[in-house]
Amino acid sequence: MAQLEIELANPQVLISKKTSRKALVASLIGSSIEWFDYFLYGTAASLVFNHLFFPNYDPVVGLLLSYISFALPFFIRPLGGVIFSHVGDRIGRKKTLVLTLSLMGGATVLIGCLPDYNMIGVWAPILLITLRCVQGLGIGGEWGGALLLAVEYSGKHNRGFFGSIPQMGVTIGMLLGTFSISLLSMLPDSQFMSWGWRIPFLLSALLVALGLWIRGGLDETPSFQAAKESGNIAKVPILDTLRYHWKSVLIAVGAKVVETGPFYIFGTFITAYSTTYLGYERTTALNAVTIATLVATVMIPLMGKLSDKVGRKPLYIGGTVAIMLFAFPYFYLLNEKSPFAIIIATVLGLGIFWPPVTAVLGTMFSEIFKTNVRYTGVTLGYQLGAALAGGTAPLIATALLSEYNNSFVPVAIYVMITAVISLFAILLVRESKGQHLE
Repeated sequence: MAQLEIELANPQVLISKKTSRKALVASLIGSSIEWFDYFLYGTAASLVFNHLFFPNYDPVVGLLLSYISFALPFFIRPLGGVIFSHVGDRIGRKKTLVLTLSLMGGATVLIGCLPDYNMIGVWAPILLITLRCVQGLGIGGEWGGALLLAVEYSGKHNRGFFGSIPQMGVTIGMLLGTFSISLLSMLPDSQFMSWGWRIPFLLSALLVALGLWIRGGLDETPSFQAAKESGNIAKVPILDTLRYHWKSVLIAVGAKVVETGPFYIFGTFITAYSTTYLGYERTTALNAVTIATLVATVMIPLMGKLSDKVGRKPLYIGGTVAIMLFAFPYFYLLNEKSPFAIIIATVLGLGIFWPPVTAVLGTMFSEIFKTNVRYTGVTLGYQLGAALAGGTAPLIATALLSEYNNSFVPVAIYVMITAVISLFAILLVRESKGQHLE
């Protein structure tokens, strides 16, 4: 059987291409399931939860409370990252991924079983928010593990491609979550609100079982096995990370800003902005995001493969500069108030300019941390960046519109600022294409 050399601390480690591909599939499926669960909640928040779990409030307040329950896990995710990355760097990537997938899937299924406010009163929103926080803990630990499962099973000449595959889970999960709720919303309203919305949450159990079965057939990554055999295991990974790798963590946080802030502007904020301020039909806006997400799903692995040829930094810098230069044209296109214009704007922003950044992000993060703290380092940088720039992006954009008389100019400047922050961070990263992971 053909063999694939993995360039690690022990360069003699060999694994079959079949095992390598299986690790890649396990990484993609697990990541997609996790993000499906995560985005499924976001889709249901504006359609179901504001009516069934926060009914004592006026509609606007109920919707805001529903969105707050959606945003809260952004600030729980770093905590989940710290907890599970400790396990991942101490015990192993595989065992941690089993824990995070089980936790995330269990919380999602239980949300589908929750009685509503009319049945148990105030306990309904309390339990809903609690389970949403459990989701946040799970996704906080999942991303780093899924990334390392792919990267640490790759070779030095295909690491960029392997590292881009878990990033596809974000767009695939977003598509599955939106599609499943949209499909079931075709039911009569009374049926959808009573039981239809619960089906995708309950079916998550089958997806989780599939993910656990695939991951169960893998060994620990070669990198972790080599570290364990050499005794190079950190006793308290978070302390070692903050003590010796704090600069790398700050670089990762800064690099994450342009990947996450504009994503939620192009993929989430656009729906509210285009329908509330520009008069677009909701279906038109959602279709534009769906088309752009499909394009991004195809572009991400292509950009990952390209990074193995030209390097991570050129692609990341190119995508970041493109996002910065596109900030004003993006809003000008939206203000044309044409269905064709909103599709072009969204496809360019989310489908073309964003993928080069997200495709190489995880691989770059992996390459700036050592094996014994890699899980902790990549997770901490990613989740802190997501909390600071991702969870706040739609809120900041809405506040800027309100403060400046619905002018898009401050929002466009905000997008440009995220790019400048990340460009500064990337200047401190060394290009590592074609080099050993260690």
